[in-house]
Amino acid sequence: MGVHDAPAWLVPAFTRNVAEAGGTAPVEQVRRTAEDLLERWTRPERHFHNLRHLVDVLARVDELDEEAHHPELVRLAAWYHGAVFDSAERKAYANRGGEDEAASAVLAREQLTGLGVPEKQAQRVADLVSALVRHSPDVKDTDCAVLCDADLAMLATEPQRYKAYLQDVRAEYAHLPVADYVRARLRILRKLLARPSLFVSPLAQPWEEPARQNVSAELQRLEKEIARLEKAEAEKAEAAKAEAGQDADTQQAGTADATNASTTPSTRRD
Repeated sequence: MGVHDAPAWLVPAFTRNVAEAGGTAPVEQVRRTAEDLLERWTRPERHFHNLRHLVDVLARVDELDEEAHHPELVRLAAWYHGAVFDSAERKAYANRGGEDEAASAVLAREQLTGLGVPEKQAQRVADLVSALVRHSPDVKDTDCAVLCDADLAMLATEPQRYKAYLQDVRAEYAHLPVADYVRARLRILRKLLARPSLFVSPLAQPWEEPARQNVSAELQRLEKEIARLEKAEAEKAEAAKAEAGQDADTQQAGTADATNASTTPSTRRD
C-alpha cells in the first residue's frame, strides 16, 4: 500500500485533528505535513508497521474515544507513534524493534509546533508517543490508555489475521537469524503474558481473552521451534567438535609417523 493508495479520509482527518489541537497554520501546510507522514508510513521496508497499521490504530482509537479526554491529541499521537522506523540490525527487536518512539516524539513536537499547535498540546502528543516504549499506562491517564490499547489491539484479532501479522513482522526483521528472532519474540511474549492485563481501557476489555489466546498459542509454537533449533545447534556443534578431534588425531598421527621416520636407523647397506 503506497501513498497513492491511502484512504481519502486520512489527510482531511489529520487536518481536522491539528485544528482541534489549536493549530493555526494554513490548511495547505497542514496537508503537506500529513503527506510527509504518509510517505514515512508507506516506505518499502515496512511490512507491518505501515499505512495499514496506522489506519488500524486510528480505527481502534475511534472505538475507544469515548474514554479519551482529548481524542484529537490521541489521534495525532497515533499518526506519529511509528513515524520514525528502522528495522536495521542495529535496532534490537527485543527492545521494541524498529519503532523509534523517542525520535518519533521529537518529530511530533517539531512538526506540530511548526503548524501552530500550542507548545503544551504538542508536548502532550510527544509524551503519548513516548509512553508506547513500555505500553504500561497509568490507569488514570485515559488518553495514554486509549493509545496503548489501540496499538496492541492487533493481538486480539482473529487467528488468521494474527497469523498474517506474524508473517509481516517477521518480514520486517528478515535480516535477523531465525534463532535470534525467535528468542527475542519469546521474551516479548512472556513479558506480555506476565502482565495482569494487556488492556487498560474498560471498552478494550473484550480484547483481553482473544489476545491472550493468540499470544499463548504463538508462545507454545515458538517454544517448540526454539527447542528444535537449539537441538540442531547442539548437534552441529558436537559434530564440529568431533571433526576437529579427528583432524587433531590425524595431524598427531602424521607428526608421529614423520618423527619415527626421521629417528629409525636406516637398513640400507652401502
